[in-house]
Amino acid sequence: MALFIDGEVSNLADLAGQDSQLLDVASTEGIDVTRKLELAEEEIGLELITLLSSSTSVDPPFWLVSRPNLGSVVATPAIKLWHAYRTLEMVYEDAYFSQLNDRYQGKRDQFHEKAQRAREQVIQIGVGMASDPIPRSAIPDLEAAPGSGLPDGTYYVATAWVNREGEEGACAAPADITTSGSALVVHAGTAPAPAAGWNVYIGTAPEALFLQNSTEIAPGDTWMQATAPAAQGKTPGDGQRPSYFQPVPRAIQRG
Repeated sequence: MALFIDGEVSNLADLAGQDSQLLDVASTEGIDVTRKLELAEEEIGLELITLLSSSTSVDPPFWLVSRPNLGSVVATPAIKLWHAYRTLEMVYEDAYFSQLNDRYQGKRDQFHEKAQRAREQVIQIGVGMASDPIPRSAIPDLEAAPGSGLPDGTYYVATAWVNREGEEGACAAPADITTSGSALVVHAGTAPAPAAGWNVYIGTAPEALFLQNSTEIAPGDTWMQATAPAAQGKTPGDGQRPSYFQPVPRAIQRG
């Protein structure tokens, strides 16, 4: 699971999976769904901060983590659903006020109820928190280098930061490069403060990436792929799992 602050808590594919008419409605009514995703994320982020700030629980033990903050929140399935439903509610709210169409009003109300139920789930379960949060990596920089052992072709590359506990953060979208009579060098970029190292995943298709390094690569170091990449093994994960769930109060409620 990615961190909440990694962005893309849910995406267009997630929304379309919940409502097959979404893209047609957005196109017909001129609604920017990407902007609605961003607005819903901002709104839910503010509410999560308020819920966490209002929490009086002593769990987990005080030595485990510092004061909870949004940067430690994991985008659990319940939070992803909350975000998706709230985004859909916003879309149909715009569509209804544009046309005053009862069908849009019904959809708006339906997704409002679903968003409220998902929010309640988050409160019942607690907010998933990472003790040592590691953010999503950036898209790596790739370059060709002298070498002839790597078969010519197009390669897709993603990287992931690893924290001190060996937990891997989420990957960004892969970068791609076409090589001809050369090796491939990967630059992961500037390491975030919690990073103890990074992993590199390479493949010949964006959906078929495999881990290439046997030990974590040190921050600041590069990776050279001079031979055919491994075509089996570990694939990129979707980020950290929660270290614990922070209980939160039920007091804060959207209208």
